[in-house]
Amino acid sequence: MLFSKQKVTMVEPDHALRGRKSSVLPSPVFHEIFGIPVQSVPAGSEVAYLALGCFWGAEKLYWQAPGVTNTAVGYAGGFTPNPTYEEVCSARTGHTEIVKVSYDPAKTSFAQLLKIFFENHDPTQGMRQGNDVGTQYRSAIYTTSPEQAQVAEQVLGQFQTEFERSGFGRITTEVKPLPNFFYAEDYHQQYLDKNPFGYCPVHATGVTCNPS
Repeated sequence: MLFSKQKVTMVEPDHALRGRKSSVLPSPVFHEIFGIPVQSVPAGSEVAYLALGCFWGAEKLYWQAPGVTNTAVGYAGGFTPNPTYEEVCSARTGHTEIVKVSYDPAKTSFAQLLKIFFENHDPTQGMRQGNDVGTQYRSAIYTTSPEQAQVAEQVLGQFQTEFERSGFGRITTEVKPLPNFFYAEDYHQQYLDKNPFGYCPVHATGVTCNPS
């Protein structure tokens, strides 16, 4: 496959699209599974921001996971405010497709969410997942606290060992404090519930680990 250098090279901030002041997601939009606004964080929940390729299948992984209380898809890590999907696909915003995961820490943990993360995509591929090529498909963990950052680095290190044992290279997952988050359009939210036979690539490598 021939990759477009433009699509796999991060845009410079000065060359990013200007975007807009208002969100592309009208408010409120209710979750197809949980029945609450996708923008809400239920009482007692904490939030994780995880990018593991196409956000349609990634969101489904998490709304099905034990202890998850809400999910939403959006764009993060770039420069363009409130981008559209088409703008993100142009590689001129710098964003990656991401899932916002609200979870009950009494029923699951950030480490368990990261186990799902690392076991359901290939975090060694850089600016792609399989045939999905571009900066919008890069792997990322955007943290919201020093505790999350510590857990992310610890779990990444444990999975790095397992990936190397299985013949893979270095993990390229971007780990840093959440720089921004913008909700994606309504039709992307819970896409695979609205379109059960929709596009849902599987990029799991078979590498597994039980984070300690």
